[in-house]
Amino acid sequence: MAAVDAENPVIGETTCGSLLQQLQQIWDEVGQTDDEWHEMLLQIDRECLDVYKRKVDQAVKSRAHLLEALADAKIELCRLLAALGEKTYAGIPEKASGSIKEQLAAIAPALENLWKQKEDRVKEFFDVQAQIEKISSEIAGISEHVENPKVDESDLSLKKLDEFQAQLQELQKEKSERLHKVLEFVSTIHDLCAVLGLDFFSTITEVHPSLNDSTGVQSKSISNDTLSNLSRTVLALTEDKKQRLQKLQELTAQLIDLWNLMDTPEEERSLFDHVTCNISASVDEVSIPGALALDLIEQAEVEVERLDQLKASRMKEIAFKKQAVLEEIFAHAHVEIDSEAARQKIMTLIESGNIEPAELLTDMDNQIVKANEEAHSRKEILEKVEKWMAACEEESWLEDYNRDQNRYNASRGAHLNLKRAEKARILVNKIPALVDSLIAKTRAWEQDRDTTFTYDGVPLLAMLDEYMMLRHDREEEKRRLRDQKKFHEQISKEPETPFGSTPSPARPLGTKKVVGPRANGSANGSANRRLSLNSHQNGSRSTTKDGKRDHSRKVAPVNNFAISKDDAASHISGTERIPSTP
Repeated sequence: MAAVDAENPVIGETTCGSLLQQLQQIWDEVGQTDDEWHEMLLQIDRECLDVYKRKVDQAVKSRAHLLEALADAKIELCRLLAALGEKTYAGIPEKASGSIKEQLAAIAPALENLWKQKEDRVKEFFDVQAQIEKISSEIAGISEHVENPKVDESDLSLKKLDEFQAQLQELQKEKSERLHKVLEFVSTIHDLCAVLGLDFFSTITEVHPSLNDSTGVQSKSISNDTLSNLSRTVLALTEDKKQRLQKLQELTAQLIDLWNLMDTPEEERSLFDHVTCNISASVDEVSIPGALALDLIEQAEVEVERLDQLKASRMKEIAFKKQAVLEEIFAHAHVEIDSEAARQKIMTLIESGNIEPAELLTDMDNQIVKANEEAHSRKEILEKVEKWMAACEEESWLEDYNRDQNRYNASRGAHLNLKRAEKARILVNKIPALVDSLIAKTRAWEQDRDTTFTYDGVPLLAMLDEYMMLRHDREEEKRRLRDQKKFHEQISKEPETPFGSTPSPARPLGTKKVVGPRANGSANGSANRRLSLNSHQNGSRSTTKDGKRDHSRKVAPVNNFAISKDDAASHISGTERIPSTP
């Protein structure tokens, strides 16, 4: 071996053999013994063995570290896959192959990608959970700084992320709904404050400072407390609006009553159009800004108070106006009252101060209501009386027409009179039935009210009784005239009697004309219409259902301020039978 090494000195490499040869040459020159040489070789072998052992130990440790690193890498890989919710990773071979370093080199890129994916996933979880915490705190009304959420890195799966995102969507939806409610409440409060004349900013700031218009929409509070306070504020303002509207409508009604009472001109009334425009409006219909402001209500109160004071000073004028209304109602109903006595009593009551002006007007209003009820109850009978009077006028005209000897001459307007006569005969034939119906309704009216039905102060039944008696007398007279006419015609047909025995022609009896109830009366039934009756005729046919005259009937009601009329019999003459027109 020494020869081989000596043959290659050019190579210049130092090997164990060359060194051993060089050592042997040195020792040969020195003169070392063989035993020492063998001892030296054994020592060299032991030292070489120690070196190899150290190298093997180092190699074993290195392999152990690599295996541990590989195991840790696999564990980390599994942990990352489990945290990310992945079962496998595409870049990793299913079966291990190659050296340990090759296996580590194969796993390293996958680990790096999974670590990056994990960081991205943690960031996504953090963002979603941070939004959830923020919205939840807004709903809960927590104004303090919200701590950053802690992400559970052991479960970063997409399923878990979807759950958080679904939760976030629900919270965002709830936030949107709450924000919509808040904005609706704020808008309602704004409208209510405008109508009531209140400061909107101070009102809404008392609920929550974030509701001011200076803050953004997303910054407004949407907590349960805010919504509850907004709801209570809306209810309180709505109730206040309702009460103010009710008070304003009451004041408006008083204003209108006072205006009507004192005939206030339209120019003066128009000054309060902004008050009276809501007289019949509902709470929801009032939306004009300032329509229910306190100063407007105070203005109406002041005006009502002023008119009340003015009404007291004009009480006589107002009372006389109401008395005029009452008299007009009785005049249309043909009920006679003592107007002068009533007005004198009103003057006495006002000047004496024994009655409050409001009570007096209320009493007169009640009288007007009762008078209207009385007029309404008399309406049907009065309509029949008007028909009866119109029929009597036509009857009177027809009699005059029948006595006219030239009625059939071809004079101007004769055909019109002929048509009127035909209609008049039809109307006259209905008079008995009309009178019977009128008598029946009048008696029923008197029985219901236990009083006498008068027409302009004259008992209507007495008028009807006398009319029927006069009509009967007229029919009898017509019958006598027809009989007399037949008698003269028979005499004229007989032979002439001896001289001196010719009977003198009888003087024809004058026909008695039944004047209709409207012959001299006006068309509107004025108070001058009267019926002149005998005192015995006044009650001859107006009897009770037992056949006896009821002398205890009450006089038709008049107003409380009028002096009662004398009995109707005092207006009836005891001699004449021909009725004057009522």
